[in-house]
Amino acid sequence: MPKIADRLQNLAERSSRLGKELTAGISRREVARLFDEDARTAYRALSDDTPDKVEEADDFKRVLRQVSGFFVGFALKLSPARRLLFALCLLFPILGFVPAAATIRLDRLQIDFSPFWFMLSITGLTLLLALELVDRLRVRDELDVARQLQSDLLPHRAPELPGYRIAHSYRTANEIGGDYYDFLPLADGRIVLAVGDASGHGISAGLVMAITNATLKTAVDLDPDPQAVLAHLNRVLFRTGGKRAFMTLFCGVLDPATGDFEYAGAGHPFPLLRRAAGAVEELGRGSMPLGIRKDLEVRRDHTRIEPGDLLVLYSDGIPEAAGSENGDTFGFDRLAGLLAQPETPQVVHDRILRTLDRHLGDRAINDDLTLVVLDRAPELNLPAGGAI
Repeated sequence: MPKIADRLQNLAERSSRLGKELTAGISRREVARLFDEDARTAYRALSDDTPDKVEEADDFKRVLRQVSGFFVGFALKLSPARRLLFALCLLFPILGFVPAAATIRLDRLQIDFSPFWFMLSITGLTLLLALELVDRLRVRDELDVARQLQSDLLPHRAPELPGYRIAHSYRTANEIGGDYYDFLPLADGRIVLAVGDASGHGISAGLVMAITNATLKTAVDLDPDPQAVLAHLNRVLFRTGGKRAFMTLFCGVLDPATGDFEYAGAGHPFPLLRRAAGAVEELGRGSMPLGIRKDLEVRRDHTRIEPGDLLVLYSDGIPEAAGSENGDTFGFDRLAGLLAQPETPQVVHDRILRTLDRHLGDRAINDDLTLVVLDRAPELNLPAGGAI
């Protein structure tokens, strides 16, 4: 009896550990999302249903068409061998309803159905799920390598500029992001600030971002003038990217000694410059993104970052982020309003992201986010003689 009790206790402990492992990370929000957002996304991705089809007047026919469209679309996205396995797994339960034996009695008719076909269907679907899961794990491993390579292309720490402070961060909506930013020091002491956003999401956007990273460094070595840099990038992306591969980019050259800032933008959201007195200015002009046209017209502009001024560079993932309550966007006005109080770049940076997270609520970001905040430290008004 003690041995049986010990075995039962060990079995209960193993079952408890297995239950905890299977339910680890599960939350009410994740379960609700599974049957809401994820289900709709899966239907749109797998169904062969298209908007231009005529809607059926009969509700039953419409539902039947949607269900059949989902299963057909799902099957067509499988490899031929797995498609055959999926079709057989759908057929097996039907065969399971074929009577295996029938007994007729005076008071009742008894029909026995064999569970063999149902078990065969479950086994086949489990095998199909396992095969697809293995493929996903392989892709995930490759994406992990790509994500690490992409992370190496981005700055991990801000450059040290005497008299300036910088805070920066980067978030991706997918495994691979399309946003890009960098700080490139020049031999004469100036520094290039660049923030960009590649079209699309995922691997395709990451490839455009990688091309931009390599080309930008070459363009800066040839001629750091922002107008020349954008022209060089546009030619490269136009030749190599294709019609769907384009990128917005803001490029500026800062002279830390004087605060002179020359810049040019190509379709990117205008950076915000908050003056020490509180006024907020937009830096930029309207222009097409890089890679769409062979010849791109961009204009170089100039301003000066004075002591106490603060510069905010960002990607459109911040102002266009949709909230969880009513779907309204974060907005440019709200972003500019968060610069009203004169604080350090890190405080302003954290305030923007904290406000953005409250706006998003339970909703995940649907676009990459890049935020760079830089300021020129205010000058100290020392008394005569320099004594404090």
